[in-house]
Amino acid sequence: MTAWTDDAQPALTAMYRMQWEEAQQCHVLLFPEGMIKLNGPAAEILQRCDGKTSVAALVADLERTFGESDLHADVLEFLEQAHGRHWIR
Repeated sequence: MTAWTDDAQPALTAMYRMQWEEAQQCHVLLFPEGMIKLNGPAAEILQRCDGKTSVAALVADLERTFGESDLHADVLEFLEQAHGRHWIR
């Protein structure tokens, strides 16, 4: 389990590539063995995992973009799950 800090800068691992899949009408993570369909919130978070944006900035951007507050815990929970699945580092 990784304890994501606000200054951490998550990024997709090298074996994954995210893109919009027209046939699926959703964002997907592509990897050598297949494809993972992403729901809207997962895609929004992963799009911001560029290795340069801090967790704090990522959360602030999501809250600003969607007019929400208190997303920090939900984003951290998703980052933990994505890290556990080796999608991000």
